[in-house]
Amino acid sequence: MIATLEPFHAIAVSTLAYRLGSEGRSIIHMEFGQPSTGAPAAAIAAAHQVLDTDPMGYWESHALKARIARHYLEADRVTIDPSRIVLTCGASPALVMALSLVGGPGARIAFARPGYVAYRNNARALFMEPVEVPCSEAQRYQLDAAALEALDPAPIAVILASPANPTGTVIAESEMARIAKVCARRGIRLIADEIYHGITYGAPAHSVLRHAPDALVVNSFSKYFSMPGWRLGWLVVPEALVEQARARMGNLFLTPPVLSQKAGLVAFDCHAELESHVATYARNRDLMLAALPALGLDRIAPPDGAFYIYADVGHLTGDSLSFAMRLLQDTGVAIAPGVDFDPVLGDRFVRFSFAVATPLVEAALARMIPWFAAQPRRT
Repeated sequence: MIATLEPFHAIAVSTLAYRLGSEGRSIIHMEFGQPSTGAPAAAIAAAHQVLDTDPMGYWESHALKARIARHYLEADRVTIDPSRIVLTCGASPALVMALSLVGGPGARIAFARPGYVAYRNNARALFMEPVEVPCSEAQRYQLDAAALEALDPAPIAVILASPANPTGTVIAESEMARIAKVCARRGIRLIADEIYHGITYGAPAHSVLRHAPDALVVNSFSKYFSMPGWRLGWLVVPEALVEQARARMGNLFLTPPVLSQKAGLVAFDCHAELESHVATYARNRDLMLAALPALGLDRIAPPDGAFYIYADVGHLTGDSLSFAMRLLQDTGVAIAPGVDFDPVLGDRFVRFSFAVATPLVEAALARMIPWFAAQPRRT
C-alpha cells in the first residue's frame, strides 16, 4: 500500500515564477515563507573557516545542543537537559520523527484547519489519520481548549503552531495552559511547531514546554535565524523517547550538515542582526495591513508573528490556485494559494509572505492594488 499525497501547490506557483524570471520578467517572490536575508555575517564567516580547515563528516554538535538548551532557559525559563535535544536536517525531518514517535498507522493526529500543508500530508504518508479541526476568523484560525475537549474520540496527538502558518496568529499564554491541561487529562500528546518563535510583533511567544514538559517541540534555523537553505533544526523530546528519537535520526537522516551546525552555533549570538530582520518584517507587516483596504481585502486575522497575511478572496474567486497563477502572469507577484492550507475552504483564500525586502513589498503592492481593483466581483 502506498500513501497518496496532495501536491504542495505553492511549488507550482514558484516553478512558474522562476520560469518567468528566467525569461526576463520582473518577479517578486511572496509565495514561500523564507526570509530574503541571508545567514548572519558571523555565521557565514565561521562557515568559511570550517570549509578551509575541517574535513567534516557525520557529527553531532554537543556544544550546539547545550546552546539550544540555554536558549530555552533564557527565553522561556525552562530547564532542558541537552540530551533531550536531537539535531535534525531542518524542521521537516523533526516533524516526521515527532509523528512517528507518538503513534503508528491509524493513529489520529489533530491540528487546526487552516494549517501547514505538511501536517496533513506527513500524517498521511505515515498512514495516520489527519483530524483537521476547522478554525474560523473569529477564533483567529487557532485551536483552543474547548475544541480539543470536544474531539471524540480523543486523538493520540495534536499539532500546535504558534505563531501559525499560514495566518501568523499566536495562541495566548493562558489558552496554551488550558490546552496543555486538556491534553494531559485526555492523554493527548502535544507536538508544538515553534519554528516562528522569535518573530512576533507584540508579546513574545513562549514555548509550550512551560505548560507541557513532556511535549515534543519542533524548531528550526530557517525562519528567525534566516538560514533556510542550511537545513538545520532540532526536536525536543521527553526523556522516555530520547533513545527512539535518536534511533530514528540516525537511521533515517544520519546527522545534519556539519557546516550548518558550526554556523548555527555562532548564529545564536548574532542577536542584533537577527532582531534587525524582525524589525524589517514589522515594517512590511504594517505596509501590508495598511494596503489591505486598497486591495479590497477586509477578512483577515492580523498576524501576531511569523510573516504572513492570510486573506479571504472569496468575493473574487472560487479557485485560489488559478487566481494565484493569474496574478503571477499579470503582475509578476507570486503568492500561495489557500488550498494548500485548507482543503475545504482554501479555494477562497490566499497567503502573502512579507519576508522579502521592504522595497519589494512596496513594489508588489503597487502592482497588486490596481490588479485587484480590476477583478470582477463574484455574485
